[in-house]
Amino acid sequence: MADLTQTPRPIPALWQRIDKVALTGALILLVLAVFDPPAVAPTVAEMLDSFAGTLPYILFAVIAIAGMKASGSERLLDGAFKGRETRMIVIGALVGGLSPFCSCQVIPFVAALLAAGAPLSAVMAFWLASPLMDPAMFAITAGGLGFDFALAKTVAAVALGLAGGLTVKLMAATPVFADPLRTQPKVGGCCKAKKATLNWRFWQEAQRRRVFAESGWSNFVFLGKWLMLAYLFQALLIAYVPAEAVARLIGGDGIAPIALAALVGAPAYLNGYAAVPLLEGLLTQGMNPGAAMAFVIAGGVSSIPAAIAVWALVKPRVFAAYIAFALAGAMVAGVTWAALA
Repeated sequence: MADLTQTPRPIPALWQRIDKVALTGALILLVLAVFDPPAVAPTVAEMLDSFAGTLPYILFAVIAIAGMKASGSERLLDGAFKGRETRMIVIGALVGGLSPFCSCQVIPFVAALLAAGAPLSAVMAFWLASPLMDPAMFAITAGGLGFDFALAKTVAAVALGLAGGLTVKLMAATPVFADPLRTQPKVGGCCKAKKATLNWRFWQEAQRRRVFAESGWSNFVFLGKWLMLAYLFQALLIAYVPAEAVARLIGGDGIAPIALAALVGAPAYLNGYAAVPLLEGLLTQGMNPGAAMAFVIAGGVSSIPAAIAVWALVKPRVFAAYIAFALAGAMVAGVTWAALA
């Protein structure tokens, strides 16, 4: 007679083997196909085009991580940041404020830094500052919104990076920032494996070639699937959320439009280059200059595409801190610019 008191076996492992990120993207496209069939092809094309623009950065990060794992050079980083964390925060904020990466393109580099063992404080400084300004964006912003606005945005980017990085350093021992990375999937792969001896010519050994291939593929899949989902959301936002409608909500005077601009700008995708002509027209029509600054700061750091990619790398509490830094920094930058403009 069968023993009916035994605990039922768990649901088949098939569900566990399904990639939830890929499933989410497929379900979104299925819903789009049901409600707006003609939009499926343009949405997929926009997503793939954006991903193709990021692909060189992904490949660079993947090869760097895989090479580091295979050669054993990651062991050189064991003490690289000891006693120099504050300097690394400053460098991260300064380099981030001038780097030519958008909010999604910076994710592969952040993954590489985290996998290499860089302190979260320095990574956070770079992470926050990097999407906001680069040389080309500075020139376009200065031409459309004025040199002063472009300079103020650059200063705000570096200041936001410094503030976020130093805050993380001061709170590193707290539950918020302790053990910040997600355990699954593992960025960099094989985190528990014994570190290999150093050999820069890793391709000469079969075992190291295998490590290179496995690490490279796992990181490519991890970064690729999350960024594909991020760009899918980006394409949908561009198609169904007019930037003009979003920006028109943040006119008026006082601190309220600045706060609203930060809140609206955080989830609303708005490319840093596309924002310039839009904000130029709205400022001419009387838009609060502080709201314009808050909008571009919050939108650049924590737009939905960037936020999804950040969510993929760190635990929810660190993600919440990242969003809080973006909103607080955007409001401070907006209020400051409104007072100076």
